[in-house]
Amino acid sequence: MLLSADNLTVSYGAITALRDVSVQIAPGEIVALIGANGAGKTTLLRTISGLLKPSTGSVTWCPPQDPVEKNASAPTLEYFGSTKDLVGLRPDQIVRLGISHVPEGRQIFADLTVRDNLLLGAFVLSGRREIDAGLDRCFRLFPVLLERQKQRAGTLSGGEQQMLAIARALMGKPRLLLLDEPSLGLAPLIVRQIFQIIREINRDGATIFLVEQNARMALTVAHRGYVMQSGQVILSDTAASLLENAEVKRAYLGG
Repeated sequence: MLLSADNLTVSYGAITALRDVSVQIAPGEIVALIGANGAGKTTLLRTISGLLKPSTGSVTWCPPQDPVEKNASAPTLEYFGSTKDLVGLRPDQIVRLGISHVPEGRQIFADLTVRDNLLLGAFVLSGRREIDAGLDRCFRLFPVLLERQKQRAGTLSGGEQQMLAIARALMGKPRLLLLDEPSLGLAPLIVRQIFQIIREINRDGATIFLVEQNARMALTVAHRGYVMQSGQVILSDTAASLLENAEVKRAYLGG
């Protein structure tokens, strides 16, 4: 597995937000996490990215490394390096390991330009060539950001701000992208655009862990999914199976 969260318990004072939560994410997947408001979804993402520290449990990171050939007749397509427990690391250290988090509500820097927001996401990159390549990739995925790159980020529309938040995270060249409610407050046409881009980011090689209130849309793009309720994972299955699950339909899909 690329990332395994095992038996995580997280509390806010006397309130337990996560209780013995375990999830696994394999390389190349889109994994959806659905559930009602207050179920603990955002808390789980914040714990993985180092913004919260669990009282129990571990978050194990094991990224794939570049392909190597052990011999000419039996090439190894992918292998894994040493595992690392992320608990206790700072958020910036976790970003450097290859995990980027797009928070709920976008949290862009409204007074900075679009380009400056993107450059802030590039703090892990080592040189001008790498930064320029990152900008080119973001502008390919989000052409509107190229047009608006000198504009103050706070003057963008809601959909454009969401695109900027995702692009800023991509500047860190993540292997795993954590997306928290990317469709929140957006018009249906923009939502379709955002999810189309999520598919493209995944096709380009990034693994995605997606928290989303629009459960049907999330499960439509995902390979697998988890359902959370009251701080616990109550169900996990393939996305296709969850879309056909009667209880999931009743509680989250409107039918």
